[in-house]
Amino acid sequence: MCGIVGFVGSKKGVRVLTEGLERLEYRGYDSAGVAYLKDGKVNVVKEEGKLSNLKEKLNLDDEMTLGIGHTRWATHGKANATNAHPHKMGKFTVVHNGIIENYNVLRSELEKKGYVFKSETDTEVICTLLDYMYKDDKDVLSCINKLNKMLDGSYALGIICEDDKDNLYLLKNKSPLIVGVNDNEKYIASDAPAILDKTKKNIILDDGDYARLSGDKVELFNDGKKKEYQIKEFMYDADAIDKKGYEHFMLKEMHEQPDVFKKTTNPYLKEGVESLLNNMPDFTKYNKIRIVACGSATHAGLVGKCMLEEYANVRTVVDTASEFRYNKQFLEDDELVIVISQSGETADTFEALKIANKNGNDTLGIINEKGSSIAREAKMVLYTEAGKEIAVATTKAYSAQVALLTLIALNIAENKKTINKKEMIKILEDSKLVPGYIEELLSMSDIYKTIAEEIKDQNDIFFIGRKIDYALAQEGSLKLKEISYTHSEAYAAGELKHGTISLIEEGTPVIAIVTDDSIAPKTINNIKEVKTRGANVIYITNRKKESDIFYDRRIIVPEVHKVFEPLLTIIPLQMTAYYLAKIKGCPIDQPRNLAKSVTVE
Repeated sequence: MCGIVGFVGSKKGVRVLTEGLERLEYRGYDSAGVAYLKDGKVNVVKEEGKLSNLKEKLNLDDEMTLGIGHTRWATHGKANATNAHPHKMGKFTVVHNGIIENYNVLRSELEKKGYVFKSETDTEVICTLLDYMYKDDKDVLSCINKLNKMLDGSYALGIICEDDKDNLYLLKNKSPLIVGVNDNEKYIASDAPAILDKTKKNIILDDGDYARLSGDKVELFNDGKKKEYQIKEFMYDADAIDKKGYEHFMLKEMHEQPDVFKKTTNPYLKEGVESLLNNMPDFTKYNKIRIVACGSATHAGLVGKCMLEEYANVRTVVDTASEFRYNKQFLEDDELVIVISQSGETADTFEALKIANKNGNDTLGIINEKGSSIAREAKMVLYTEAGKEIAVATTKAYSAQVALLTLIALNIAENKKTINKKEMIKILEDSKLVPGYIEELLSMSDIYKTIAEEIKDQNDIFFIGRKIDYALAQEGSLKLKEISYTHSEAYAAGELKHGTISLIEEGTPVIAIVTDDSIAPKTINNIKEVKTRGANVIYITNRKKESDIFYDRRIIVPEVHKVFEPLLTIIPLQMTAYYLAKIKGCPIDQPRNLAKSVTVE
């Protein structure tokens, strides 16, 4: 969940490390540090807090030919300078993403051998182990291979040995790490943005891979044996990590949603039903679909469940990946397991995928990152075309996931003939309207600002809805919590009166969603229940006419076929969260305690 960058090659200023870290700060911003070779010795500089604090302590023009850097999202030990990476012990300096599960046992053994630890981290154990082994075995590669067999957990490592001033070393297991390649320069990074402005050429690593990099050479190994590799090119460029005039990446990414919808759906809709059927796997053989995901991807899965059950008539369950891993499994032979992850590296989701694969189930990954761990491990893959998402709180990637799940439901419905031709024609026609409607909703900034201003001093906010609107309420509530630090809860509208309505008092904001006419009267009754108890009701609906007024503010979503309504309804929820966070002065792109890609349990 942290950010790693490393460099070896022709002379560069230390800024090559800090520039890479700036592009990774969305992955961790509790502390930051760099280590680089200067006057024959490894110089380590690190600081608590944001990267800007570190930069104040550095001479960015210091020249170097070898260096590593890190932005930390704290797991083991407090977020302070002592626990910040890099960590150095003897001859070895290390940056690390992941968690070493057996670090306490290893630490105890090393303390018995006379080592004294300065930090609370599991990472310091790694450089200490390397230093201890190196005293007997002066081959760095051999020590790294032994290290890989001793560590339990997840780790992506950038390693410098003070005795080897020409090479940068790495080791990868269950945590993302890539190698960037230029003629006389080599880079390592935990995510592509760190090096996009330096090179598009990259090498994707498998678990257990370790390497020795010099300016003009890459040597890749696994379990003591040299390994061949392929050099590939990133599919996006440095423009993907530019705000393009927007105040925040999140605002930019919300405004990219019309284009993301087109890019994600076009391959399946451009030639009508034929492309929908021909460009997807055959899903008709599955009597059950299980969706496994974390966070917003789970909420996308809940929207997908509604679509799959209503239109494809296929039983669907949604599991939280972190629970699925440890619960008793009831996977059935005719069950498709769909895992959803924006990064393709989400640790709990990846482990759930491996369980399903081991059980013999067919698996499908809905992924945004090509070449990611989940993309390589899943038996089938469909890609969301969201482009690089930098803001920690997802918006466009979530919408792309919902769009793709909707297409899967339509694919099955068409194959099984559970949807008639006339309705399918309507769906295809309305798909062309969706981008424009999203733009229309995005343009309504004034109403979102007004609502945010009215609720800014409230400590508790409730979201309610039924069926698919409840799934949207859950995502809206999460978005508000993530970036505005405002406590909010989402409830199935009919459940509020079973206890929680006791919390409703004069002025309590309740954001109510009604887009399904079949249950609209029921939900409206629930809205009236909170309104009579003093709630400030913000009503989001596609219904233009109501028989009476039971709300304080109303946002009307354009009418479109029901399969696309979730893609429109989510926009007011995202935008309201954004403006509330802005009014409260919160760091919108980098909320406290959160990181973009959750690669640890």
